[in-house]
Amino acid sequence: MAAGTTHHTIVSTQSHLWNCKNSRLDETPTKVGLVSIRSCSSGNRKLGLVCASGSKSSIIDPVQLPSPSGKGESSLILIRHGESMWNEKNLFTGCVDVPLTPTGVEEAIEAGKRICNIPIDVIFTSAMIRSQMTAMLAMMQHRRKKVPIITHKESEQAHSWSQIYSEHTRKQSVPVITAWQLNERMYGELQGLNKQETAERFGKEQVHEWRRSYDMPPPNGESLAMCADRAVTYFKDQVVPQLITGKHVMVAAHANSLRSIIMHLDKLTSQEVISLELSTGIPMLYIFKEGEFLRRGSPAGPSEASVYAYTKNLAQYRQKLDSMVQ
Repeated sequence: MAAGTTHHTIVSTQSHLWNCKNSRLDETPTKVGLVSIRSCSSGNRKLGLVCASGSKSSIIDPVQLPSPSGKGESSLILIRHGESMWNEKNLFTGCVDVPLTPTGVEEAIEAGKRICNIPIDVIFTSAMIRSQMTAMLAMMQHRRKKVPIITHKESEQAHSWSQIYSEHTRKQSVPVITAWQLNERMYGELQGLNKQETAERFGKEQVHEWRRSYDMPPPNGESLAMCADRAVTYFKDQVVPQLITGKHVMVAAHANSLRSIIMHLDKLTSQEVISLELSTGIPMLYIFKEGEFLRRGSPAGPSEASVYAYTKNLAQYRQKLDSMVQ
C-alpha cells in the first residue's frame, strides 16, 4: 500500500452487531457488523526474525506446532504478483495469461522471505499463472515447508481424482483456491498494446482516464468499479469467512483486484483510489482479531524488528519455529 494511505475504516459483513471503535479518536463507538477495521501502527517490541537457511529446512511436524490463532486471531497477507513478461515490455496485460519474468520470480521469492514466519493455512489466487507462480514461489520460502496444492473443484471427476488419502500429507499441505473473480481488470481492446504508443495515439489524458479513473472502462473492457464489484464480493463471501474461523490467509492477485479490496478495507473514495499504487511482489499484512482488521503494513525484511512485533501469538509462533529448526 502507498505510504501515505491511512487506514480508518469500518466494514460490515454480517448482521451480528458488535461495539467497535473507529480509528479516529474523536469518534464514539458505533454499532457495526461482525468485521470492522481500524488503524493500528506497528508495534515497537524488538522481535527479530530470521528465515531458516538451506541447511535447516527440515519439515516441521504440524502436530508439534499448533496454530497461534488463539481467540479468533488470524492474519491476512495480500501480495501483488511479481513482474510479468508484459509488465517488462510495458504492454497492457489485463486478463491475458502471462507468466513472470526472472525479475518477477525473484520478487516472489523475496516476498516469501518477508512472510516466512507468518502462519498460512489457505491461499487464494486469481486464475492467472502470474499470481499462482507468485504464491507458489513465496510458499517455497516458508519455514513450515508445507506444500501448496491447487484445489480442483471444476468438476466432480476433477475433485475426486485430486483427493489426498494420507492425513499426515494433508496436514503438510496448504490448499490453493483459484478464482477468476480475483483476476486483473479486463482491459478490453487495449490488451497487448504498448502503453506509451497507446498514449501517443489516443492522448495521455484519455489513456490515463482509462487506466486510473474509477468508472470509465477502456473500449470493451472493465472499469475499476466493475472489477471491484466482483473482487470485493468474492473477498467478503469467501475470504472473510476463513478469517472468522481463525484461518490464516494469503491472497495473491493483481494491481486492480487488490486495489479494489484495499479500497473496500480502507474506505477510500473513488478519487483516493486513483493514486493508490501497489508495487509488484510486496506483501501487506493485516491482523484479524476480535472482529477487527489491524493493518500492519508491508514487512521490509525478515529481521525488521518494528514490523514483526505483530502480536503475542505470532511472536510465540516465531519462537516455536526457531526452536524447531535450530
